[in-house]
Amino acid sequence: MAPRRVDLAHLKPARGSRKKPKRLGRGPGSGQGKTAGQGYKGQLSRGSGKLPYAGFEGGQMPLHRRIPKRGFTNIFRREVAIVNVGELARLEGEVTPERLLQEGLVKKGCELLKILGGGELAKPLVVRAHRFSRSAAEKITAAGGRAEVIAARTRAAKRP
Repeated sequence: MAPRRVDLAHLKPARGSRKKPKRLGRGPGSGQGKTAGQGYKGQLSRGSGKLPYAGFEGGQMPLHRRIPKRGFTNIFRREVAIVNVGELARLEGEVTPERLLQEGLVKKGCELLKILGGGELAKPLVVRAHRFSRSAAEKITAAGGRAEVIAARTRAAKRP
């Protein structure tokens, strides 16, 4: 048997894929007459019977207003990336915030870099960071390296 030729002029949707819309409020014989499926009384049967907002609880004090609020969000906070001295041990030469970003030790978006004293350091490194803990600076100098503090950019300098 030859395959049926598809003619674009005679295409139809698959049988059962298209339903006729409900015709509301068209008399008692339709089954959706009179109240048109909205019932008799109550907020949702009215013309303006839309619920005010997501989370509306029928006039009861909504959950988002019942629970206590704690703390605040400081809009002037500065993200500080933290790296331990022990993680610097696998690096060679000069260590800068840009290099730590390339190596994957610091995530993008942090404004300041602080070196903490966790771990051990056996080789001399020149470490440039915005802040050092006292123990970190001691471990870097004890290994024969230098801990150099770099100036943090001011907020005015960040704007283009």
